[in-house]
Amino acid sequence: MLEKLISRNNITIHGDGNKSMLFVHGYGCDQNMWRFITPQFKKDYKIILIDLVGSGKSDENAYDFDKYSSLDGYADDIVEICDALDLKNLTFVGHSVSAMIGVLANLKRPAIFEKLIMIGPSPRYINDNNYYGGFSQNDIDELIATLESNYLGWSSAMAPAIMGNDEKPELAEELEQSFCQTNPEIAKHFAKVTFLGDNRSDLDKLTTDTLILQCNSDVIASIEVGQYVHKHVSNSKFVLLDATGHCPHLSAPNQTIEAMKSYLI
Repeated sequence: MLEKLISRNNITIHGDGNKSMLFVHGYGCDQNMWRFITPQFKKDYKIILIDLVGSGKSDENAYDFDKYSSLDGYADDIVEICDALDLKNLTFVGHSVSAMIGVLANLKRPAIFEKLIMIGPSPRYINDNNYYGGFSQNDIDELIATLESNYLGWSSAMAPAIMGNDEKPELAEELEQSFCQTNPEIAKHFAKVTFLGDNRSDLDKLTTDTLILQCNSDVIASIEVGQYVHKHVSNSKFVLLDATGHCPHLSAPNQTIEAMKSYLI
């Protein structure tokens, strides 16, 4: 069973520590996105890296459109991986949509998790009454329509906007390449699940010690969204990074590492 899970999620394990830290990437990405962060934690932690099913070097044949029609399918995978690897007192690090996957996995099996670190989380992208998610329903409809009609064009246009940091074009190029390596049908499906989801009600149920890392300028998850998450997660700390874009673990790794280490002490 473990071999099957390792193949399914391309699980890799590094580090010598007796504590465990599981990193899970965001939409259109893979575990390589953590390469600037993980070396700083290998001494004290066993580092577990995975690719979500349908992403990176995961087993694409394991992608079940019904199972992954909500984030619960991915959360079930996280719990299954933790059980198979006998992970306890776990620090879960989730970027973007995987922050919410971490919340759901946590609610399913809270005993596994000691700490939760969210990087650029958003429980809902669409504005709703008094809630500001950053996008109108029409914005998201147009985004998904463009993605469905011209995925490569969407990737080319969105990667620089998501990454920000125009002075580092190589990062936007890397993100675009990552998008383009994903099976378009899976990418379209996962985009709908990501951008149409609503996990606001799950935040109030979370009791695990949580760190929320937010960039001071992020077109995907604004400061207002990060503050909303902080307000609704009872045992949380909110840190505003002196960084821009949606991927500070790539564009501002030193600030990200410093914030994580300060929290984990």
